[in-house]
Amino acid sequence: MEHELQTLTARLINHRWLPRNDRLVRRALVDETFRQDLDRRLGAVGLRLLDNPYAAHVAVGLAADMHEPVFGASREYAASNLGLTRDEIALLIIVWALIVLPKRERQVTRRELDDDGQADLFGTDKPVAHGDSVSAGLSEASLIADFGGRLGGKTKVRNFMLGKLARLGFIERRNGVILEGPLLDVALDYRMLADRIIHGTLADVLTEAGHSLPHANAFDLADHLPDEDPEDTEG
Repeated sequence: MEHELQTLTARLINHRWLPRNDRLVRRALVDETFRQDLDRRLGAVGLRLLDNPYAAHVAVGLAADMHEPVFGASREYAASNLGLTRDEIALLIIVWALIVLPKRERQVTRRELDDDGQADLFGTDKPVAHGDSVSAGLSEASLIADFGGRLGGKTKVRNFMLGKLARLGFIERRNGVILEGPLLDVALDYRMLADRIIHGTLADVLTEAGHSLPHANAFDLADHLPDEDPEDTEG
């Protein structure tokens, strides 16, 4: 077990994220002793495992008490510890809302992108799905047309801001489509953001631009986020 712990810790620190269906990641998610030892190893260097059962990846991030010692001297820390400007953070939140919120609704209700909307009597018994079956992409051109003017200009969004989010691992860009990156659903705090977006001003802004969000009264999304990784989760 010692070698596997050392290997997983080194891979997490080196790669920043790993797919949750990775053999050693899966062991960390279902083996309590292995997870505790991993947490101790990461905690010894000021890190923690970022895990969300509905995300397709796990990642490493700074422990809460390390934010100020590591980033406190940096002027940019007031906006983001990743060096994102306020406009870039706004774009990230918009992308998160348009990709993750609809995806979570599909995951919670055990429906996929090609679902015809008919009721499935056994839907709640299905494992939580990840990846392309539940996570839809966004048209880059449409996103820029809808929000580019609000975020510093269409050229800036296309040539600089989206590229930065892609380099950081939040999104992937393929043939004019923005897709979920490995960090989008695991690095942002779902419990905090979902409620603020659905019940906040951003919901009106997105609706005015023609983008639909899950209805607030359909279900409380946060209540469906389990504290532990379900053993039947698909990789």
